[in-house]
Amino acid sequence: MIAFDRLQLQKIFIALGIAATFYFLSIGFVDSTKAALVALIAFLVTLWTNEGLPLAVVSLLPIVLFPAFGILSTKATALNYANPIIFLFLGGFFIAIAVEKSNLHLWIADKILALFPSTPRAMIFSLSLTSALLSSILSNTTTSLLLMSIALFITKDVSLKLRFALAIAYGASVGGILTPIGTPPNLILLGLMQEKGMELIPFFQWMWMVAPLSFMMLLAVSFILGIGAHQEHIERKEKMKPLDLAQKKVLFVLGGLIVLLLVNAPIRPYWNGLGLSESGILLGAGLLLFVTPLSVLDWDEDKGNIPYRIMFLFGAGFSIAAAFMQTGLADEVASYLVAMTHLRPIFLLLAIAALITFTTEVTSNTALISIMLPVIYAVAEQTGINTTLFMMVATLCASYAFMLPIATPPNAIAMSSGVVDVKSMVRYGVVLNLVGIALIALIAEFFWKGVLS
Repeated sequence: MIAFDRLQLQKIFIALGIAATFYFLSIGFVDSTKAALVALIAFLVTLWTNEGLPLAVVSLLPIVLFPAFGILSTKATALNYANPIIFLFLGGFFIAIAVEKSNLHLWIADKILALFPSTPRAMIFSLSLTSALLSSILSNTTTSLLLMSIALFITKDVSLKLRFALAIAYGASVGGILTPIGTPPNLILLGLMQEKGMELIPFFQWMWMVAPLSFMMLLAVSFILGIGAHQEHIERKEKMKPLDLAQKKVLFVLGGLIVLLLVNAPIRPYWNGLGLSESGILLGAGLLLFVTPLSVLDWDEDKGNIPYRIMFLFGAGFSIAAAFMQTGLADEVASYLVAMTHLRPIFLLLAIAALITFTTEVTSNTALISIMLPVIYAVAEQTGINTTLFMMVATLCASYAFMLPIATPPNAIAMSSGVVDVKSMVRYGVVLNLVGIALIALIAEFFWKGVLS
């Protein structure tokens, strides 16, 4: 016990040392409040990574630390822990618990295994592909929640569970860019283009341009996650029994939910959707499972399975995003783009891609791209670079952050599975970040430039 406490203190002191280093490195470029925010983010990320404190404890620290350092008030920080997307998570968790409780996941997993070869690499690719395709029309959060509970029960091997969970999370991020409606940053880009009187990218032209990038990233995800798993073999279970009543109830709710989400999704200019909140849809479906005559879930029995630590984690992520905007640190980061305009176009594309990708790791991609796109537009107008091209690169990179659980909702959902640790996510994620940066910059330079010129 003493050794454990000593190790924990060592990890905390390492986090404090890293935070202090970041503070003194930052103070020469920004004011003390912004430098304090940089240091606190470094402190939180280090503790999330080295597990010096439990994930939920670290995730609640912004409520204490941000007011203490004059970054945000307690109220302004705490409000982020009630963000609507957290209730979308809650509804998704209810559904995932019901799927597992009724053993419906075993039946679905058996159907998936029947479609693809029973090898780890094939399953990793099939899960990432399924996640990517669904995420192109549904939110990546919703997609990850629907698939995660299924993937974890295809195998009992812990190493494969981790790979399968990350395949779904990364596949959702990869596929979210495939259509203009797949993820919020895409819609923010089109909204700004419309506001500035720019020619919008048609729906199917967008898909045609982005499809090669998504496909190559899916191959990269499958290859990287498949390294070291080639010796494993997934055995199919014995023939499944027919669905029982509880499984039929959950399948009915799940099927109805998917249909409602598909009908609710807008495909402009052809269909405006129903206009319902996805958070409300998912939470409503989850709560329905407690109601007679379904009654699949029981609060007293199942409340212990709700991963509250992931809800706290998202609150921390939203708090960091709010702090970025409140302190002006996001504007400060954006201003450095102006200093990069002397670079050759390919290097400028790489610089923008890297800046957005790694900044997104610690703040909301929606908040970040809302701030960065107007800056990139202004820089492009002043320098004569291809405005649409550079704005599109920034937009897509905002969805391609694979390193940290706070970077994207799918990453956090993978963490909530209990089979993914932060170290593994960082190890795989940093490689995919670099692959994504390189692919987006190269495709933009040698393919999109010709299409958008």
